[in-house]
Amino acid sequence: MGQTKRVAIAVNMNKAYDRQVVAGIARYARGRGDWSLYTEDETLAKLPDLAAWHGDGIVADLDDRRVARAVARVAAPVVGFGGAQSPADRLAGRHYVASDDRAVGRLAADHLLDRGFRHFAYYGEPPTPLNPWSAARGRAFRDRVEAAGHPCAAYTGRHATAVRWEPLLDGLRRWLARLPTPLGLMACHDARARHVLEACHRLGRRVPDDVAVIGVDNDDVMCDLAHPPLSSVAQGTNRMGYEAAALLDRLMAGDGARRSWVLVPPAGVVTRRSTDVLAVADPKVAEAIRFVRDHVADGLRAGDVARHVRLSRAALDQHFVSAVGRTAHDEIHRAQLARAKDLLATTDLPLKQVAHQAGFSSVQYLTTVFHRELGRTPAEYRRAGPA
Repeated sequence: MGQTKRVAIAVNMNKAYDRQVVAGIARYARGRGDWSLYTEDETLAKLPDLAAWHGDGIVADLDDRRVARAVARVAAPVVGFGGAQSPADRLAGRHYVASDDRAVGRLAADHLLDRGFRHFAYYGEPPTPLNPWSAARGRAFRDRVEAAGHPCAAYTGRHATAVRWEPLLDGLRRWLARLPTPLGLMACHDARARHVLEACHRLGRRVPDDVAVIGVDNDDVMCDLAHPPLSSVAQGTNRMGYEAAALLDRLMAGDGARRSWVLVPPAGVVTRRSTDVLAVADPKVAEAIRFVRDHVADGLRAGDVARHVRLSRAALDQHFVSAVGRTAHDEIHRAQLARAKDLLATTDLPLKQVAHQAGFSSVQYLTTVFHRELGRTPAEYRRAGPA
């Protein structure tokens, strides 16, 4: 084992996002066995005294301007992480590991589209130089639902502070009151999603029946304390931390002088009560979709679904096309593909088990479907993450 490497982690430990990234850094460091990690619990003291500190490298949350300015003066290798959408955003020649915010928006849209919504909305933040991720998620969300033939409203409102809390909620309530229901709504992060839940409560809109709400970051405490509990896109934060640490390791070893920019996709959607709904008016179709999702691993055929809802196959397809624009066979196919994608993104199950649990007859058929629908194999999808 070589000389111990002294690595500083400049993060805000009060943020769930940063803590999850740190867990990935720690996972890499445990594998190395020769790293000494420095971090501060105090938000205002994220960095050591750089004039006196003689460490070997830094991993830093560059979404904090103070940290970005401080590490710009450091001679040691620095790897940043956060939500930048372009290497030019705030790297200034540094190496960076970023969230794939466009993939986040697409994943949230797919989650709500799968629940049958035909009206959509996005609630972001007022733009600043430090939150380009909010607009990127919103654009990707809008593009996905509009490509499916549905409208998407958007709203940024105010920044949330104690002084502006009531005006923020009042503006949000007025915006929601103008939107049609049932509505599928994505918020740019979990805190913003909780604003929507409170505004819906004041407006008398039921969640998820009138407005289904999904956030981003999957802050377990915040999501579970929400009323109702909040569905959220889980970022690939653990992987971000691991990738950042691995990149820093190469830099400390003298490798990788050129600037690197690593884009990490989200891990998947954690579904809770706030989106646990089917926005389908036809009771036969709603019952059929629930049956498909409950039995997706059973190798269902459209005839099985028709028998369950006591309709002929032709009548069932007429109901489906009228209600959601696709056939019962299409719904089975969509549910199987969604289950397989979720298993690949969130588990390390062998492909044979993924195929079985998603209702595919074989790994070969699973691979054929993935290549036809997504242009890549299941193994490639697992490595790259959601598109």
